[in-house]
Amino acid sequence: MRTRRLVTAAVAVALGATTLAAAPASASSGSSKPTGTRSLAAVLTSDGNTFDHNWYDYDIVTEAVLAVLAAKPNSPVKVLADGTTPVTAFLPDDRSFQVLAYDLTKRWPSTEKKTFEALVAAVGVDAIEQVLLYHVVPGATITKRDAVKANGAALTTAQGGTVTVKVLNKWIPIIELKDQDRNDVNPFVNPRRFDINKGNKQIAHGIVFVLRPLDL
Repeated sequence: MRTRRLVTAAVAVALGATTLAAAPASASSGSSKPTGTRSLAAVLTSDGNTFDHNWYDYDIVTEAVLAVLAAKPNSPVKVLADGTTPVTAFLPDDRSFQVLAYDLTKRWPSTEKKTFEALVAAVGVDAIEQVLLYHVVPGATITKRDAVKANGAALTTAQGGTVTVKVLNKWIPIIELKDQDRNDVNPFVNPRRFDINKGNKQIAHGIVFVLRPLDL
């Protein structure tokens, strides 16, 4: 029961947060096919690339990407640094990773840094790489406008799995992403975090909870 209350509170705060992890568009946002080449890696590291006390930005996913590339420079994750390659990424906020760390270890890490370290210790860099790739849809720039029309779509990820889109309300909008863990809460796109890096070939949407490529 305590876990459920904490998870509910995390969702409520995340949906109400006001700071944006976005970057200015380098191409006209009115273009049907974005041509800007600012990479998502550039966006993620633009805030100084450090852990902080804001659980609703994207420091942990940034550090996870950097850790994978440090250990495996040729990892497919490196596509996030190539702004000429279209991709759509779903970015879990830091609180989402704290919930995942609890699910894996049954302990609540008290800081972002401890959360990241707990995840690495629990599953290792290779598993983190697969989780990251499961959040990336290669070859497509899926904007908010596209997403609200995608009810029922099965997205093939860079990890090789699928994520199914369920549009519960296209006006707010409320979009659920069904992953491969059938026994846990599915992630949702944060309505205030669509179109990060808008106008570029690489775009991202913030999500609440981490997509899981297997049943944990």
